Amino acid sequence: MLKLLSKPSYQLAIISGCFLGMSYPPLPLGFFALFGFIPLIHICVKESPKIAAKWGYVASVIANVISLYWIGLNTGAPFWVSMLSMIGAVFYLGIFWAAFAALVSMIHHRTGKGLMAAPFLWVAMEFLRTFGPLGYPWINLAITQSRYLPVIQILEITGTYGVAFWIVLVNAALYGYVVSNHKKVSPFLPIIIFILPWLFGGMRLLLWEQYEGKNISIAMVQPNVNPVDKWDHSKRSGLFALMDSLHVEAMELKPDLILWPESALPTYLRTNSVTRKPIMNRIKISGIPLLAGTPDKQTNELGVTQYLNSTIFLKPNGSQSMYTKMKLVPFGEYVPLSSLFSFLDNLNIGVGNFEHGGTYTVFEMDSIKFSNMICYDSSFPSVAREFVSRGAQMLTIQTNDGWWRHTSGAYQHFELARLRAVENRVPVVRCANTGISGHFLPTGKHAGKIGFNQKGVGLANVTLQNHSSFYTKFGDAFAWLMTLISIGFIGMGWTRKSS
Repeated sequence: MLKLLSKPSYQLAIISGCFLGMSYPPLPLGFFALFGFIPLIHICVKESPKIAAKWGYVASVIANVISLYWIGLNTGAPFWVSMLSMIGAVFYLGIFWAAFAALVSMIHHRTGKGLMAAPFLWVAMEFLRTFGPLGYPWINLAITQSRYLPVIQILEITGTYGVAFWIVLVNAALYGYVVSNHKKVSPFLPIIIFILPWLFGGMRLLLWEQYEGKNISIAMVQPNVNPVDKWDHSKRSGLFALMDSLHVEAMELKPDLILWPESALPTYLRTNSVTRKPIMNRIKISGIPLLAGTPDKQTNELGVTQYLNSTIFLKPNGSQSMYTKMKLVPFGEYVPLSSLFSFLDNLNIGVGNFEHGGTYTVFEMDSIKFSNMICYDSSFPSVAREFVSRGAQMLTIQTNDGWWRHTSGAYQHFELARLRAVENRVPVVRCANTGISGHFLPTGKHAGKIGFNQKGVGLANVTLQNHSSFYTKFGDAFAWLMTLISIGFIGMGWTRKSS
């Protein structure tokens, strides 16, 4: 390891970027994150804050190109536009890595506590990155460990930030042990830090297997339609026939609820009674409610038509209720600040400039309460938490991941649903236009799926439990605490310079 750390800083930045980038799904290399920061930490220790920031930025660009390359393969926009959006995202995210590296370096050189501060600073960086119109929690470190069920059980207390803290802490402890030449730092310290979440998670998994609750079933309809073809008028009738046949197939399973994906049909189901009528006939005959993704539109007080990405809940008694997507994809579904500066509409590179939803809808089905998230919604822990805190016993997700083809994006998006389940201790059922539909237990255990490029109907049998997690009750308390401690470390370094 010492021989590795003797390499030039630019090589260390490349090594860190490669290790960390490859730790993200779908590659089964999440353990790379447990040592991937070591070269970057070494840069922070030996270089000035300015130089550390430069190489931290380089490491970020490499890591995020590896993990987020799929953004540039979006079939819903011209190739050059998709590539520009990927490049923009990568270079934007690099700012946070650069700040992290610069601050660790500054604190180390002025106080000698850079290693101690690193986990706190990383959590603060991830937390701050979720705010504002460009908020992007998708690529937080926790997703690298999503398949290690014992490790992610801590999410019920800390949210994703606890896993990120642990990852950077393991890296810092290993680095301290290596550079001390195995003398000043006990080898038991990194071992203990590594083992603790596994022990906690193992015990939590055993306890959760003992809980019982009400059982319900949900039929997930995955049509496997090319998202570009979905809006081709010449293929409209074939798509309607396909969704009807899959709906009938789902009805035959006799579920409690049928779930269609995001924008299941190219029509406004709420306002188009002609299109909605045959669907309602199926619902009334079967007695099974339907939750369908649908575009929607409304006219505001100024007479301007607003377009929405929504969900409609249709019941056998003829009633209907709506939910509108909260978190829209920047420059894909809306242009930040375009409501204030109309000329910015010209920068839209996606399918339209939608309006954000503002209501956390909780649907009711007999005595069952549940909420739905649409695509990008599910990458935000705060959205899922708010639904559950308002009474949702289960979460559903509707998405249309076919825009990204058969890439890492679809698999990462699927793993994010696993994190939402553990954070709030609720089952999560996910329905995609194509890849990947399936469901997760409150433990994060995967319980069946329909894979990418597959057409069919899947049945999710879920158990509803009335257990509220610490994270659901108190939200990002851990992240706020880590951010405050980070400010303390920064202040300590700053005052040392001034004295």
